[in-house]
Amino acid sequence: MKTGIIGLPQVGKTSLFKILTKAKLEAGAYSNPREAHIGVAKVPDERLDKLAALYNPKKLVHASVEYVDVAAIGAEALKETAFTASLREVDALAHVIRAFDDPAIPHVGAIDPLRDIRNVDFDLMVSDLGQVEKRLERLEKDLKKQKTAEIEKEFDLIKRAKAHLETEKPLREMEMTAEDKKRVRGFMFLSEKPILYVLNVSEATDLGKDLETAVGKYKLQEVAGRPNAGATAICGKVEAELGEMPDEDAAEFLSSYGLTESGLVRLIRTTYALLGLVSFFTIGEDECRAWTIPINTRAVEAAGAIHSDLEKHFIRAETIRWDQLLEAGSEANARAKGTLRREGKAYIVQDIGVRQIRH
Repeated sequence: MKTGIIGLPQVGKTSLFKILTKAKLEAGAYSNPREAHIGVAKVPDERLDKLAALYNPKKLVHASVEYVDVAAIGAEALKETAFTASLREVDALAHVIRAFDDPAIPHVGAIDPLRDIRNVDFDLMVSDLGQVEKRLERLEKDLKKQKTAEIEKEFDLIKRAKAHLETEKPLREMEMTAEDKKRVRGFMFLSEKPILYVLNVSEATDLGKDLETAVGKYKLQEVAGRPNAGATAICGKVEAELGEMPDEDAAEFLSSYGLTESGLVRLIRTTYALLGLVSFFTIGEDECRAWTIPINTRAVEAAGAIHSDLEKHFIRAETIRWDQLLEAGSEANARAKGTLRREGKAYIVQDIGVRQIRH
């Protein structure tokens, strides 16, 4: 999974990137606005950690998310081919929005997350509209030379996309069939990508409550409730401090703010939900590993995520809920209790399961 982090100047976007990926960037790292920075974040999962404690494997592999951080977004930046190229390749966008007060960090105008969301979404739509208009010109010329069913279908779809964008609605909200999505995939439209709005809030004593109510406080329910969109909140200042602490100290630090988990865990989980992704685990003494797959994936296809040969020669999968395995203490005990089940190719893989693939 690849997520692009975008945002206006001075919103904490790059700080979030560094916290997520533990990247060490020099002060002049963004002197070239065309240069993107890429880092990988481990997906925290206490379920996998507990299973690893049971098996004590030689290797523990969490799922990972690749993050792409670019310089501050804006209408001018989006005219740069090198700038947009990095964002076109991502699966989703995380738009970091300033919701914190800090006189030491300049900000143009009042703090207004909803205004900032609308401005950035508008710039993304304008960028896509330019692409759409160029493609329509090309298709009109092609249709004059030779009419084919495929060109006509694409022409109708791109014309519909143009009309949709002109109503100031992003392409992620436009209804498209699987065939339509296949036709536009190559354009990698920015406003078509699922988007997660990430409010960066101020540090507070009752931070847990502030994070829970932030979306409502800043009136983001309507934009976050639209198709292929979501919202969450973090406190970048607190997350930066957490990133420097050992796990034991971090838990105590979170508790002092009324929190049970970091904002980064919640951010990654929300991104998974937005993209329709789930995890399953394979476990053993050699390795405990998390695998990321789309929701409603069949067991045979999940086996293919591990290795193509497993999908090709799939016989069955032995599955069990992770918590049932912990409770049983071993696979043998789970099998005796009847909680370790055999499933065929059509079984839909659940987010709470552990798999053993037979092939």
